[in-house]
Amino acid sequence: MNTTTQATPAAPENYLSINNIEVIYDHVILVLKGVSLTVPKGKIVALLGANGAGKSTTLKAISNLLHAERGDVTKGSVEFKGTRVDQLTPNELVKRGVIQVMEGRHCFAHLSIEENLLTGAYTRGNSRAELKQNLEMVYHYFPRLKTRRTSQAGYTSGGEQQMCAIGRALMAKPEMILLDEPSMGLAPQIVEEIFEIVKDLNSRENVSFLLAEQNTMVALRYADLGYILENGRVVMEGDAKELASNEDVKEFYLGLSSAGRKSFKDVKHYRRRKRWLS
Repeated sequence: MNTTTQATPAAPENYLSINNIEVIYDHVILVLKGVSLTVPKGKIVALLGANGAGKSTTLKAISNLLHAERGDVTKGSVEFKGTRVDQLTPNELVKRGVIQVMEGRHCFAHLSIEENLLTGAYTRGNSRAELKQNLEMVYHYFPRLKTRRTSQAGYTSGGEQQMCAIGRALMAKPEMILLDEPSMGLAPQIVEEIFEIVKDLNSRENVSFLLAEQNTMVALRYADLGYILENGRVVMEGDAKELASNEDVKEFYLGLSSAGRKSFKDVKHYRRRKRWLS
């Protein structure tokens, strides 16, 4: 009697693992309270929650940028490809392949778009041929930047500055990008364009993304997995499509429920805390 054994599909490799981290500002303000999450290789993971939930702090804890704001990771660990990285400098982490695109579309306003992009390759030590190749790759994904490459960044639109910030990160040839509030202050059509490019970069360049975003509806449409933060804690996690169809998520973050549109203010202190935090 012949028997065949089916191979179990390998679980996605976790590029990034955040293990029960706690963050304190000014030695007294507890902001993150035991946050754990993973980003599998080649996936887009959305970190969701209201303003002040701890999304940006989580990204800065990963990229080691907390010290500039008098913050410290006091418990837990951060691992990238199985190695602890929470004690590295931001520069060392960039060389490992993890780079953060900060909230607020940070560009060097006095430099041109192309000069901004070239600063992203500073840590790579690339030859001129490699720089040219990388620039063309960025311009392929962001054709608008090619049109505006000689323009001073400070005089370009908010959408173009966000594209420039992401393009500059790409110049460092990252394996993972931490993207903080990419939709903030942008028109809906520009938001869709940027998320389409993120999806494209993920599928074609195999760049993994952890993106912090308040626009829950858009983020879950493009992400593979999602985590929801509340007051410094993860209160819900799962497949992005399942989260998008979850009644609690629709009610509390999309303003919808099976009974129709409801005010977030009306339900915030009643059912949400009872279900998730009690």
